[in-house]
Amino acid sequence: MIGKIHSIETFGLVDGPGVRYVLFLQGCNMRCKYCHNPETWDPAAEKMNLSPQQMFDKAYRYRNYWTKKGQPNGGITVSGGEPLLQIDFVTEFFSIAKAHGVHTTLDSCGSAFSRKEPFFSKFQKLMEVTDLVMLDLKQTDSEKHKELTGRDNANILDMARYLSEIGKPMWIRRVLVPGLTDDPAELQQLKDFIDSLSSVEKVEILPYHTLGLFKWQNLGIEYPLEGVPVPTPEQVQQAETILGIAK
Repeated sequence: MIGKIHSIETFGLVDGPGVRYVLFLQGCNMRCKYCHNPETWDPAAEKMNLSPQQMFDKAYRYRNYWTKKGQPNGGITVSGGEPLLQIDFVTEFFSIAKAHGVHTTLDSCGSAFSRKEPFFSKFQKLMEVTDLVMLDLKQTDSEKHKELTGRDNANILDMARYLSEIGKPMWIRRVLVPGLTDDPAELQQLKDFIDSLSSVEKVEILPYHTLGLFKWQNLGIEYPLEGVPVPTPEQVQQAETILGIAK
């Protein structure tokens, strides 16, 4: 079994609890208008090809960063692209990590989730070796979600419900884009949905930025949010207040 790896970050601080070794996998089935990693979309792009054991051996060299004063303070995060498109690789990789006592986090947009077989059984197996799921909820409204990402969100919301059913710890994330994902009424719908879930440990607002714009330009792809401003501190504060996470 071989995984297609886009890139690696050895000292991530925003991709789960503590210090994280972050693996970005190749391939995504969404086309988010604000994506800052469009080069990960193509699953056939030539990147690093490694087995789960080879990948773990590379990651485990950094294990000394995953403790603080003798206590666990970090681990491994698999992101993307969309990691669920390589679910067999992620499951084996996390299985090896758990055998070594390493904390595992899945960073997903949920676009590949399904309760149909054979995916569902594979997902259940993955959850057995996953400590935390970081789930992007980009829009609660189905039509607006399609406009923003190119795909429906019914299965994504269902993934959140399933994680709640099994008590899997979740962090919910929302990228705040002025005019697209900052509508107060929709943010209230998001809060109501989050409140219906039983295992959400943290909710985060991620302010939209344009740091990935040059990647669109390098790929020769027209950037659909040209001219859209980054959110102001006041807009971020308003969103956090609605979601009940204002600092």
